[in-house]
Amino acid sequence: MLRTEELLLNVGPQHPSTHGVFRVIVKLDGEVIKEAIPVMGYLHRGTEKLAENLSYTQIIPYTDRMDYVSAMTTNYVLVNAVEKMMQLEVPERAEFLRLIVMELQRIASHMVWWGTYLLDIGAMSPFLYAFRDREIIIDLFNELCGARLTYNYMRVGGVKWDAPEGWIDKVKKFIPYMYGKLEEYHTLVTGNEIFLSRIKGVGKYDAETAIAYGLSGANLRCTGVDWDIRKTQPYSLYSRFQFDVPVRSGGDCYDRYLLRMEEVKQSLRILEQAVEQFPEQGETMGKVPRVIRPPEGEVYSAIESPRGEIGCYIISRGKQEPFRLKFRRPSFVNLQILPKLLVGESMTNLITILGGIDIVVGEVDA
Repeated sequence: MLRTEELLLNVGPQHPSTHGVFRVIVKLDGEVIKEAIPVMGYLHRGTEKLAENLSYTQIIPYTDRMDYVSAMTTNYVLVNAVEKMMQLEVPERAEFLRLIVMELQRIASHMVWWGTYLLDIGAMSPFLYAFRDREIIIDLFNELCGARLTYNYMRVGGVKWDAPEGWIDKVKKFIPYMYGKLEEYHTLVTGNEIFLSRIKGVGKYDAETAIAYGLSGANLRCTGVDWDIRKTQPYSLYSRFQFDVPVRSGGDCYDRYLLRMEEVKQSLRILEQAVEQFPEQGETMGKVPRVIRPPEGEVYSAIESPRGEIGCYIISRGKQEPFRLKFRRPSFVNLQILPKLLVGESMTNLITILGGIDIVVGEVDA
């Protein structure tokens, strides 16, 4: 029998496959992982503490940086929490714009995940295709709000600006284009034997485990749990639209891959209906006081981000700044299962499992 010594290996914080400055300390016996310790906090910027000295509008740009590939959704969870506290009514046109940009953002976020995930496990071409198609969405956002990554678009009571003339028509044209590209993605990757051998049966867990660890998004729905906040606790205008919540029961990286691909399709379905029903006229800001002072109390708002449930908990003392603010970040919660998933796996599966969880480090370390 070959004798081996345990080896302590740092994966990150500089490793490109960790998509930022996330670190995993692994204890190896040969190629087998005996222990895995996630180390977070390298990008910690104290967003929640800083918010205590900022007005509610000033906090919005900080939410952009939390999930920098899905800034529109983090914008929304904050303003939605404030609107709940103040019982504000958001104009229909503004709510349509919010929903459209959130679903475009979901697609763009999944494109980043798809391209980088395939790159991590050895495929170069998908990364180029994914970023090519994501660029169309980025251009749409740039035209709408003047930014490509950190949008600062949502406002308490509505949105910063109305859509420019012809913008909705451009979204309409993008929908059939993206349907076609999604089929190309499946043709290129989904049935590939090498790809399947890398992810099928890897990183597997059941529904009981997923619930115990507080997982959400595709990381929960891959175990057969039908839970999507857009359906179970509808917000914005989601109750108006017909769409399915993809659910699978295998609980492995392959199921999580298929779920996110199907989520892109369902987002396109929502967008199809939203652009057809988009109001021709209307206000984009509701009746909001010049100085936003929510009444004394507390509120929790949760929405379905591309990575799962992102929540915003606010305690107000009736002032311009929150007394306390706390975000529930899905990547931070989803990563808690990582030590359990990695123990007993080979080092070749580490990146497969880590990428399959779909983390954004800025949102982990907010």
